Amino acid sequence: MRVNNELKNWTITEAKARFCELLERASSDGPQTITRYGRKVAVVVASKEYERKKVRKGSLADFFAASPLRGSGLVVSRIRGRLRALK
Repeated sequence: MRVNNELKNWTITEAKARFCELLERASSDGPQTITRYGRKVAVVVASKEYERKKVRKGSLADFFAASPLRGSGLVVSRIRGRLRALK
């Protein structure tokens, strides 16, 4: 699992030169960030973590049905008026 809460940053040069280590660290320590000119450009995660996070945990209807506000009497009204322009 993750050694600390911070992601390890790798430059592109480091990632290319030590790709196997990068993959091993993603599996053992958690997500690894790749940077270019000091800016984050990619994150390498273990396939198990990716698969776990991409699984949908129910529909939007399920989310609202499980809301703690359900049955609370909260009424949300729609604001009627002119639509704002999209940029």
